[in-house]
Amino acid sequence: MSRASTPERPQPTLPAKPGHTIERTDRYSREDIVAFAAACRDTNPLHTDDALAQRSRFGEVIASGQHTSSMLLGLLVTHFTQDTEPRPAEVLLLHVNFAFRGAIFANEEVRLQWRVVEVAWNAKLGGHVLVLDGGGATARARPALVARATLLVKSAS
Repeated sequence: MSRASTPERPQPTLPAKPGHTIERTDRYSREDIVAFAAACRDTNPLHTDDALAQRSRFGEVIASGQHTSSMLLGLLVTHFTQDTEPRPAEVLLLHVNFAFRGAIFANEEVRLQWRVVEVAWNAKLGGHVLVLDGGGATARARPALVARATLLVKSAS
């Protein structure tokens, strides 16, 4: 007598394929830079003090690293949690790594981008695990920020 096996639940549609890109262009005003630094309690005067920043190697106030990294993460999570079908409804960041390569100045255009590198179904976690490479670049600082993220994307039930 053979034992019946429980059929595995079908895997949901892939949330993205390798090579898929997500991008947006931002621009932070001087006020945005100061407000973000205050909101995340970053007291580094390079983000708020014109006189000190002018004497620094940058010559002016710069955005904090967490400012651009937060905008980059927001772009990623927002993309995969949109309400349009077949977009998944739940995204969990599993791992993120950042390297800061250049300063971002007020009113400078910043191109934020992610590219899907790998997608794999993970039955234990009940979703797709994506690995993405990303970053932020300006005309002057290419790149200003590089990143790698691993996230879990679960379909709506």
